[in-house]
Amino acid sequence: MSEKIRVIIADDHPIVRSGLRLMLGMEERIELVGEAADGSAALELIGSLQPDVVLMDLRMPVMDGLEAIERIRTQWPQVAIIVLTTYDEDDLMLRSLQAGVRGYLLKESSLDTVLQAIESAARGDMLLQPDVMKRILHHAARGGSSPSPRQENNDFQLTAREREVLAGIASGERSKEVGARLGITRRTVESYLNSIYIKLNVDSRAAAVAVAIERGLLPQRREES
Repeated sequence: MSEKIRVIIADDHPIVRSGLRLMLGMEERIELVGEAADGSAALELIGSLQPDVVLMDLRMPVMDGLEAIERIRTQWPQVAIIVLTTYDEDDLMLRSLQAGVRGYLLKESSLDTVLQAIESAARGDMLLQPDVMKRILHHAARGGSSPSPRQENNDFQLTAREREVLAGIASGERSKEVGARLGITRRTVESYLNSIYIKLNVDSRAAAVAVAIERGLLPQRREES
């Protein structure tokens, strides 16, 4: 992508913002256009600066990240949101996924991981790190979210191939990568995704993954030995 990706950081911890500022300042592809210490300030910046990507903390004063995410998705749906997270926010991560975020970054992530997440979000793709995805799945399996009987009946609407496509998207694969793994074209993958959206009554990959987690449609990953 030829133009720089314009980024805003929203986090109430100065050290986190400082670290990200230094990391992003090393990259010619990224332009850090603003920083905010709470969700309300982030909304003001987004309204005036119209960034491509927002790196959003979930626990902030004045207005928390989840409320800010919901307002951003309503007012500026073209802005991609990546959640900055720690290891103790399982329920908040699931709720933010339902709200339409493009991915998650652990606050101690490497520069390469941060850049990959930002570039994926700017393209419109999702990026869910395996460790984060595993925690969300485990949280749902422990009862963090339980489907209603009606939802359980609707689970059978997804075909085996649709579940394979959805699992690939949940693991962070792009459409062309899902297609290459399954031996189908990218256009066919997109067709499956459209069918999944209709059946799950959603309008985005993030929302489809959130519903899949709630309904237990994604396989539990075994712990690495």
